[in-house]
Amino acid sequence: MRKKIVSEDKELLENIFEGILRIKGKHIVCINLKKLEHAVCEYFVICSGESSTQVSSIAESVVEQVRNQLNLRPGHKEGFENAQWVLIDYGYVVVHVFQETQREFYKLEDLWADGEVSLIAEN
Repeated sequence: MRKKIVSEDKELLENIFEGILRIKGKHIVCINLKKLEHAVCEYFVICSGESSTQVSSIAESVVEQVRNQLNLRPGHKEGFENAQWVLIDYGYVVVHVFQETQREFYKLEDLWADGEVSLIAEN
């Protein structure tokens, strides 16, 4: 049973990365939180865009990619109004798309540094 979950994890994450890369998201990081006792989910995916337009476009690309390839819709999404920090919640995977200044301010990578951090793409 666990193999299926790992496969689903990989498939969802790969489609999220594809959606980000399509719109040239920068500094893509995946944090595996599975081993942390009080984690809010199993994975954080974090990336940056250079403007509110790019942040919105990246987030929309992720939603579209995952919907088209896996027929999954996020349980929750927020931040599209000002597009400084857009959050897309797929339950066990939460995607954060930041403008650079907001990402630097909130420093999620530092807050969740006990997780296993993987650099996906620097761009």
